[in-house]
Amino acid sequence: MCFWCGVARRLALLSIVLAAPAAAQDVELRSHDGGVRVEGTLTAFDGTYYQIDTVYGLLTVAAEGVACLGPGCPDLIRFTAEARIAGEASVTETLLPALLQGFAANRAMALHGPAPYNGALAYELTRQDNSIAARFLVTPGSSDTGFLALLNGETDMALTLRLPSRGELRADRANAPDDPPLSRRVRVIALDAIVPLVAPGNPIDAISLDDLTAAFRGEIDNWQDLGGPDAPIALHLLHRDHGMTQFFATLALGTSEGDLTPKITYHDSAAALATAVLRDHFALGVSARAHEGLARILPLLGACGLTQMAEADAIKAEDYPLTVPVHVYLAPRRLPQLVQDFLDWTETAAAEAIVAASGYVDQSLTRTPLDRQGIRLANAIAAAGDEVPLAQLQSLVRRLRGAERLSATLRFSDGSSNLDAQSRAAVARLAAAIESGAFDGRRLIFVGFTDSAGAAAVNLRIAESRAEAVRDAVQAAADAATPGRVTFEIAAFGEAMPMACEETDQGRAVNRRVEVWLD
Repeated sequence: MCFWCGVARRLALLSIVLAAPAAAQDVELRSHDGGVRVEGTLTAFDGTYYQIDTVYGLLTVAAEGVACLGPGCPDLIRFTAEARIAGEASVTETLLPALLQGFAANRAMALHGPAPYNGALAYELTRQDNSIAARFLVTPGSSDTGFLALLNGETDMALTLRLPSRGELRADRANAPDDPPLSRRVRVIALDAIVPLVAPGNPIDAISLDDLTAAFRGEIDNWQDLGGPDAPIALHLLHRDHGMTQFFATLALGTSEGDLTPKITYHDSAAALATAVLRDHFALGVSARAHEGLARILPLLGACGLTQMAEADAIKAEDYPLTVPVHVYLAPRRLPQLVQDFLDWTETAAAEAIVAASGYVDQSLTRTPLDRQGIRLANAIAAAGDEVPLAQLQSLVRRLRGAERLSATLRFSDGSSNLDAQSRAAVARLAAAIESGAFDGRRLIFVGFTDSAGAAAVNLRIAESRAEAVRDAVQAAADAATPGRVTFEIAAFGEAMPMACEETDQGRAVNRRVEVWLD
């Protein structure tokens, strides 16, 4: 046990013998052979590790390697793990309880709650003898309140539907400069999307993102301007501090909420919004796909003629420009082991099934063969020009004929080699599939694409370098896989197959990607 070897060396060097407990110390950790003893004040226990304050400083010791003696020792058998969760009510009231129920069943436990507990709502996982194994204390709110609680040290996890703001990132660095940044303390447990909603009887078949945002800025106020009847548009949004509304205001509008028209009706829940839209043929709402109810989702229509549907595979691949991951941001401290086990379980197939059943989009890998992607190929042909010759499209078809596109798609910021949280999750899922043998004897082809900004030759080089970066990241993550089980290749086609029109930043971001194909 290397840790105890290090402790023993320090004991010898300092000629200190810890034979009798001091008055201020309340626990003694003793190695099983009795050779080493360390005394101190127990400051934390997570079910797996002790943390004690000793004369040598704060030490973390694995419980399985020691015996704990003294009045401060916890009950190892009946230890209750606790975790605090704050953030989006739409997630804490729907998806989170379903996942906790699934995890409880997986561990042969029962889930109880929610019940009021110290100002929060408690969900308790109980063992078969009715003792409490874990308690999740949930505070429903918004992405704002989730981040605020996390930065103030008042929660262990923040459930959000948006990325942290620059101010929140600065506050995190100021609070924990030596810990991994927020961008590295995040998981994606599900996917959702911002969608335009209308009543089933509304005659409009699609709407452009420009027209959608113009309506909510008050620049378009009649359906006639959108090819519909001569009638005023009744606008509906979720309440102002909801993550979906903030995402829409900052990403789609590219501006602040102050520039939204005052004629909007706000709703406390997505269900209430969907019901209001359903009852009014002249209503236009923006809400979450997971809670569209019986209202009809309008596809997004680009100026170049490309239509984007909020379908599950498009959301998984972030091909739909208003995809919204459900983030779990973690505090910079160790979570109790059972809580960590819950987070790990959310990445299993059983959890993905619960995500889908709850109305969200799961992140499981799906496959789509090239011969079922006629619309994409038609779009590529339509967008071809002097810089994308027919020969390049023919090369693409030859390379990918017979292969299947995996839903895992990796995306980069403009001019950046940094992957977003959803893409990092995709790397982990690909690595897990490789290690499990799901692709044994097959080829994985990492295919790079770019937007059309810049010279085509330069874009090809950028696409190739990004494909190489993703391939290397997946290979590194799948370090437990036997070499040679899967063949890794790269290909690059630059701007040859656009997924979205490029009149908006969102469209250009959708086109900057590395797709993964299985052959």
